[in-house]
Amino acid sequence: MIIRTMRTLLPVVAIVGTGLCSGPIVAQDAQQDAGQDPGSRYAQAVGDIQSLERFNRLLEEQVRSQEAEAASIERQLVDLETTNREVQPLMAQMVITLDRFIQLDVPFLLEERTAVVDNLKRTMDRADVSTSEKYRLILEAYQTELEYGRTLETYEGHLGTGATARTVEFARLGRVTLLYRTLDGSETGYWDAQKKDWVVDPSLRGAIENAIRVAKGEGPPELLIVPVPAPQEVRS
Repeated sequence: MIIRTMRTLLPVVAIVGTGLCSGPIVAQDAQQDAGQDPGSRYAQAVGDIQSLERFNRLLEEQVRSQEAEAASIERQLVDLETTNREVQPLMAQMVITLDRFIQLDVPFLLEERTAVVDNLKRTMDRADVSTSEKYRLILEAYQTELEYGRTLETYEGHLGTGATARTVEFARLGRVTLLYRTLDGSETGYWDAQKKDWVVDPSLRGAIENAIRVAKGEGPPELLIVPVPAPQEVRS
């Protein structure tokens, strides 16, 4: 709109400069240019026209630049929307995969790890959380699960349900073995990954005590003899 206005003024300036306009404009121009000869007035009019033309070209360049920037932003918004549509299903599948993995994994810190997945599921449905933040939370959960596979840990938890429920102390060696003992030391056992069940094994008392001591930092790392799942043949 500014460019069109400036272009409309150009012929008016030229007419005033050449003295071809009549009426109030001529009178006003005559008063302003009193004492100037026609050659000076013409030169001034030409200078004004050239100045307006330069200003006009500058505005045109600015408008073209703004139009190009607006087009670029619009393309980025379209690309972002497309990316969001593609990423959302991927993130949803990652949460489902993580949930299944935890359910099939060694049952350590099960309540805590399940709560993380439940929180991710709720977050995926929230419109006030950005896609980048959702993705960051998923990667953080995966990273935590990765760390579990190479750490030694001991913690208290519940074993069994109903009348058989009791508080025990667990010793986790990565994802290889999960041992337990009751707080009074009367029962020891381990998680059998093949049977998907707990097995009572009194012979593990010494191994569990050593694992708990090392995990708590009360003793130096040492060789621990613990039950591990037998290797299985992998078929492609």
